[in-house]
Amino acid sequence: MGGNMSKVAKKCKAAESVAEVVKQTQLQVAYHFPCPIYIIDRSDFLEAVNAISEEALEVQRKERKLDELYPLYMTGNYYADPRMAAFTEFVGGTAWNILSDQGYAMQDKAVSFMEMWTQEHHKHSAMDAHVHGYGSQITGFYFLETPENCSRLVFHDPRAAKVQIDLPEQDMGMATPASKMINFTPKPGMMIFANSWLAHSFTRHAADLPIKFVHFNLTVIPQPSTCAAEVI
Repeated sequence: MGGNMSKVAKKCKAAESVAEVVKQTQLQVAYHFPCPIYIIDRSDFLEAVNAISEEALEVQRKERKLDELYPLYMTGNYYADPRMAAFTEFVGGTAWNILSDQGYAMQDKAVSFMEMWTQEHHKHSAMDAHVHGYGSQITGFYFLETPENCSRLVFHDPRAAKVQIDLPEQDMGMATPASKMINFTPKPGMMIFANSWLAHSFTRHAADLPIKFVHFNLTVIPQPSTCAAEVI
């Protein structure tokens, strides 16, 4: 009995020692290699962008019926539409500023639109996780209609090494360094930007009315002129 008590006492003493070390240790945390996501409310663009989106969606609705397995309509590109000038100027200028603020040498570069189109997801539609390649640098969304119980936008942890050896999260409802993904509940007028290497997806759409949003990708090109932030 005495031997057992001695072992228990030693374990308790060791635990107290570890607890004291932890208590007295002040760790300096250096966060590097971030995955920034940028959010802004620009409801002032809703009327104009909605009108052009509906015009483009109507073309698709006339050309084909809604697919039962993939209940989604996608328009063609319309970033060159002169009626979108104010919107594309803001998006392009913001994309340029984001890359510059992240530390990239943008003084002699400009951003150029690769794609800008509207997606209309109907009930049970979803989008698998993916990235935009082929030179895309900034990817973004502008939400037009977001009914109750609509899809959520999800960004996924891009660190393959972490995914390989990941541990269970203590609370998946909290955004922590252990999180595997972060989701956003969209609302009309919300605009979101992220680096194109950050994988994104949409959860399954549960609402009876569709969710509609503009999706856009921008690349970076040499800019020989003096106006470095010019959008092409």
